[in-house]
Amino acid sequence: MVAGVETHRKSERSERPGRVPRIEVRLLGPMTIRRDGQALALPASRKVRGLFAYLALAPSAVSRSRLCELLWDVPDDPRGELRWCLSKIRGLVDEPQRRRVLTREGTVGLDLSDCFVDALEITRATEAGIRTLTPERQRALSLLFAGELLEGSEIDRSPVFDAWLTAQRRRFRGCHAALLEHLVERVPDEEALVHLEKWLELAPFDRRVHEKLLAALARLGRIREGEAHLAATARHFEGEGLDVAPIHDVWRAARARAAGPARGASSAPAASSAPAAPAAVRDAAAGGAPRRASIAVMPFVDPSAAADAGGGAAGALAHDVITRLAQLRSLFVIAQGTVFALHERGVGPEEAGRMLDVDYVVGGSVRRRGQRLSVTVELSETRSARIVWAEIFERTLDDAFSVLDEIGNRVVASVAHEIEKAERNRAILKPPSSLDAWEAHHRGLWHAYRFDESDNAQARHFFEMAVHLDPTFARAWAGLSFTHFQNAFQGWAERDAAIDRAFETAGRSLMVDERDPAAHWAMGRALWLRGRHDPSVAELAQAVDLSPNFAQGHYALAFVHSQAGDPLAAIAAADYSRELSPFDPLLFGMLGARAMALVRLDRFEEAAHWAVQAASRANAHTHILAIAAYSLALAGSLDEARRYAAAVHRALPRYRVADFLAAFRFDPRGEAAFRKGAERVGMA
Repeated sequence: MVAGVETHRKSERSERPGRVPRIEVRLLGPMTIRRDGQALALPASRKVRGLFAYLALAPSAVSRSRLCELLWDVPDDPRGELRWCLSKIRGLVDEPQRRRVLTREGTVGLDLSDCFVDALEITRATEAGIRTLTPERQRALSLLFAGELLEGSEIDRSPVFDAWLTAQRRRFRGCHAALLEHLVERVPDEEALVHLEKWLELAPFDRRVHEKLLAALARLGRIREGEAHLAATARHFEGEGLDVAPIHDVWRAARARAAGPARGASSAPAASSAPAAPAAVRDAAAGGAPRRASIAVMPFVDPSAAADAGGGAAGALAHDVITRLAQLRSLFVIAQGTVFALHERGVGPEEAGRMLDVDYVVGGSVRRRGQRLSVTVELSETRSARIVWAEIFERTLDDAFSVLDEIGNRVVASVAHEIEKAERNRAILKPPSSLDAWEAHHRGLWHAYRFDESDNAQARHFFEMAVHLDPTFARAWAGLSFTHFQNAFQGWAERDAAIDRAFETAGRSLMVDERDPAAHWAMGRALWLRGRHDPSVAELAQAVDLSPNFAQGHYALAFVHSQAGDPLAAIAAADYSRELSPFDPLLFGMLGARAMALVRLDRFEEAAHWAVQAASRANAHTHILAIAAYSLALAGSLDEARRYAAAVHRALPRYRVADFLAAFRFDPRGEAAFRKGAERVGMA
């Protein structure tokens, strides 16, 4: 059963701001429903209200069996009770010409698209980006938080619903805190203090709120209040074992500024003070480890095993995800002991993310029903409360350990991929002159994954910027090696010189951090360019040994084996890399490697199928189109093969099979097969 926020619908007011909807639903605070401004009498049954809220927030129709599991632990007639509850909901929202309760094929949905729903309005704003909203819109949204979600509607003996409601409430508290954090940066200090007090109630151990409150008090000359607040904060933080020193530092700096010429009341917005940097950034500035995106993985909630806190499948999965993310070495991962201690104190993922001052937080639930295991996972940005990625895994427990291992693989690969994508998108919006090493690295990745000559040159520029800013950044050296690899492979530069640079920069990556799988990945590709097949495979195997969830490491193994190694091993590695990262920017290569291996096995129709899929990817380069042309020709699909050959020649009019074979390193059998395919489409 889903225990995360499941809200993707839009309310009518969101879509048509000028129109007042007939029905208005308030879920934050005591539940109310108004039709044409008049409050409706709600059923006394809390299960009716709980069912209404669950359906209102669900992104799609929900199966009747899931709804029965949600609200009735062991009822005499769950489906009969469900029908009774739905009849009550119909009485609230259905009209003769407008049915909002929709039942079909064993599912139930609630269509409130022409209604105003406060929780959906807030979710939509969070997903779109709180920072983009005007202060007026942020104020209006903050007023929608009239209390906890479904206040006073808790249901006894419904553990699944209780877990869902708890997660929803934590999520909306996180949304409220994120909204207030952005609002206080854009309003005068006097107004900001009101919002800061609300934020403080929501997140009393969020260091950022204390820092902003003290800074505002100092600017307003309210030094005595600041001293009192600092003393109380110190007692609370020390009682929880939290470091209060950074807050003391902020207060000293704020008092020093207030003592200067600008002392006194100020009408300037609180945004005039720079927002506090995350802990990982401050550590880097203080001479510690270079900045990386930071993440906390909270133990998963198991509502069916409340007495087994910290153990069982939920604890094992969280431990596994933490360990594997740390092996990637691309993220600053909060240690297991810290997150488990917070979990034991009842701290939810959103609050923990703020307490730990991390960029991202993972949370979720695990529920076992007989031989079925359901795992819900969410990755969210701490400061914006935006859900970056969410997934539900439903598995049969044939082997509990293998099922958890499979789910852990998918979670780790997806989290790493989604964070990298978010960081790339954020970096591309910043002025190049303002980038730090981490941001320059991700700006380089954004260009590198476009796979054309000019973007590759831009990628090289940003990777060079990253290693200049931080010579100990192993992944930036690996990225720089990749740009030289592309120059050699695509023929964009003199091949021998590009190969030497790819090898040299891969070596620098290994010298910086020989435990980073990306460093071995870069070296494996560079050795392949030099024609050293076995050492290349050894380096790539080391990359995936260090991090079994490193999707691009598995793909690189598939790429090398597809040409001169074991074609069956290539197919297995290509399939596993796609399983780990189904939306990877190198997906065309994973599909293409599978096609090349199938050609070497004389399975031409299968090869053509996978090659066409590879060529359909938006960033597929010319060599991938050539694989499709040659594979289709070998399979006898000459008309389609000629269309791909024409696409190759539109991009590179003089491209021939010699260019293709010069880029790759096929064994004699593979080379002969691709030459035959090229002859059939006139590209010999």
